[in-house]
Amino acid sequence: MRIFHVSDLHFGRPAVPEQIDAIEEMIQRERYEVVAISGDVSQRARAGEFLRARSFIRDAQRVSRTICVPGNHDVRWWHAPLGIGNEDAMYEAYRTYIAGDLEPVLRLPGTTIVGLNTCHGITRKTLTWNLRDLSIIGYITRSQVEKARAEFAKSPPDDIRVVVMHHNPLKGELSQRHGLKNTRRVLGAFADLQVDAVLCGHDHQEAIHYVEHTKRGTVVSTAGTVSNRSRGGRPSSLNVLRVDAHQIEVTTHVWSPNDRAFVAGAVKCFNR
Repeated sequence: MRIFHVSDLHFGRPAVPEQIDAIEEMIQRERYEVVAISGDVSQRARAGEFLRARSFIRDAQRVSRTICVPGNHDVRWWHAPLGIGNEDAMYEAYRTYIAGDLEPVLRLPGTTIVGLNTCHGITRKTLTWNLRDLSIIGYITRSQVEKARAEFAKSPPDDIRVVVMHHNPLKGELSQRHGLKNTRRVLGAFADLQVDAVLCGHDHQEAIHYVEHTKRGTVVSTAGTVSNRSRGGRPSSLNVLRVDAHQIEVTTHVWSPNDRAFVAGAVKCFNR
């Protein structure tokens, strides 16, 4: 099974039309079994941005199964900072234009993909001593972990288990920051759930990691942004995963202005 993993499209001013066109052509040509979008489909959670994202998703759905979760840019956190206000309003635009389910589940033969919403706006649990983290940092609650456990339990025990979420649980090379506040606990929970792969973004720098656990290792695919907001001036990028019963292969595709396409680059392969 091939999973096309893209993140941080940031439809709006940061979007690069030529790159979006190349991605759309790539999806239609390759007809991946799954297109996974790990959040930040918009820049300012505006209706026009969500409409363009919806068009992108609708076209992908013509040839592939799709799964999408919200990113912090897709959440109108100002409607309910610290729980004061209307929390439903934070996700209203996303639900209206993209999907009513913030944590979708995709089941295919041999694979179960569970979406987790890590974007809760500004809450007591997401506060840190760093003011830069306001509305930026992600969090996963215990009830979300238990919901994921229940979803995986509905599938055959030998299914490949994949989680799609927005925030990166491991430090970015350039940013040196975790996207999640409770990274250690979350990675421990994923180990307990025997999650094979985590698809995330947020850091705006591509990365492929392997977290070793006593039960089973977890591959973390962090897709870079496809916009003009790449970290450190790096080119836009995305990841493609090939998964089967025995191994997971992740290939990073990097934007090439000369080719006007995303060109295959680094490849890493891991045994399940």
